[in-house]
Amino acid sequence: MSYPDTIFALASAPGRAGVSVLRVSGPHASESLAALSAAPIEPRVASLRRLKTPVSRETIDKALVLYFPNPASYTGEDLVEYHLHGGRAVINSMMDYLRGCNGHRMAEPGEFTRRAFENGKMDLTEAEAVADLIDAETQAQKTQALAQAGGALSDLYEGWTSRLKTMLAHIEADIEFPDEDMPDGILPVLLPKIEALHLEIDAHLNDNRRGERLRDGVKIVIIGAPNAGKSSLLNVLAQRDAAIVSDMAGTTRDIIDVHLDLQGYPVIVSDTAGLRPEQLSDNAHDQIEGEGIKRALALAEHADIKLLLFDASSEAPDKGTLALLDENSFVVVNKVDKRHPKFSIDQGLQISVKNGDGLDNLIESLARRIENLVGLQESPALTRERHRVALRETHNNLLRGISNPIAELCAEDLRLAVRSLGRITGRVDVEDLLDVIFRDFCIGK
Repeated sequence: MSYPDTIFALASAPGRAGVSVLRVSGPHASESLAALSAAPIEPRVASLRRLKTPVSRETIDKALVLYFPNPASYTGEDLVEYHLHGGRAVINSMMDYLRGCNGHRMAEPGEFTRRAFENGKMDLTEAEAVADLIDAETQAQKTQALAQAGGALSDLYEGWTSRLKTMLAHIEADIEFPDEDMPDGILPVLLPKIEALHLEIDAHLNDNRRGERLRDGVKIVIIGAPNAGKSSLLNVLAQRDAAIVSDMAGTTRDIIDVHLDLQGYPVIVSDTAGLRPEQLSDNAHDQIEGEGIKRALALAEHADIKLLLFDASSEAPDKGTLALLDENSFVVVNKVDKRHPKFSIDQGLQISVKNGDGLDNLIESLARRIENLVGLQESPALTRERHRVALRETHNNLLRGISNPIAELCAEDLRLAVRSLGRITGRVDVEDLLDVIFRDFCIGK
């Protein structure tokens, strides 16, 4: 695709820096470079140049310049990168110069990567992976984004599409030129292959949302009775005073979220109000605390892991906390240094937040639980809801095709399945998706 205008933007973070990278892409990128540099720039070779404005011959900077002629560039267009000194005056001078150049304008968010997609340099899954790689904060997120940027999802979906197209071609050929040696047609031969692909997509969909959890962060909710040590545990995990700690019951009323890197996995830990609904009255203070408890229970219902915290210094485990015990729960007994003689619980890790006892074991055990939820596997994982929606459509179309005895109708179902898969990679029907996908990019990408 050819664009009439040339775009430019910082590809590095804004602000004072040792080096700032300014990227220019489009049909006039080489012209604005030639006007700045006295000597020609050899393509794909880093060149140190004194950059001077063409009219006043004022020096903008002495910078490293890289020129990538089309189509062998990130965007598929002529592209220039200026590695400038990162002072504000230098950057502003360079921006002012480019604004005055013929056909140049500031880039919109994600526009460089959008041009790369539209010029066939990458598909939509790879473009989305670029955004994920920029946003990656943990090792596991980086690994997943790199795999997707390298074409892991694209290869999987394109492989499925190729198989579907082959089956569709065979059915359509049989419709147009029926084989007299096969009175029932080719459909009975292809149905097992369609069924096999349907089962593969079904397994891909039923992955416990591990890719999305890894991309967005595993949600852990700390829940328990008042003064069980929830806020203290949150502060220890966060290694800072994220929550107020007090012996007064009801100190935590609203939900406090902390984003953590837990042994390479992204985690969102939430501290919640203590569970004691039976002790609350109708006064204003208790009404506010009661709302906090409602929010805590609602959050626990949708959490990936419920960290149920019990107070060993109490006479018995809290019944309200015990009622939340299920397969997503992680039982932790706190204050074991002050254990009450009558306190007894059959399971759970034993810790003392105050003394630090058992905390390393808790973190290791949580990391193993998270790895079981989102750990990287050989097969690439879904990372976005839009992928899941399109795959469900593909899955449903194949299911309908399997149960359809009429070749013409089965062929139509396969066509719809190919179209649904194509929406993931961007091969078909993508114009309505582009603005949504690229609007969250940073300006220089």
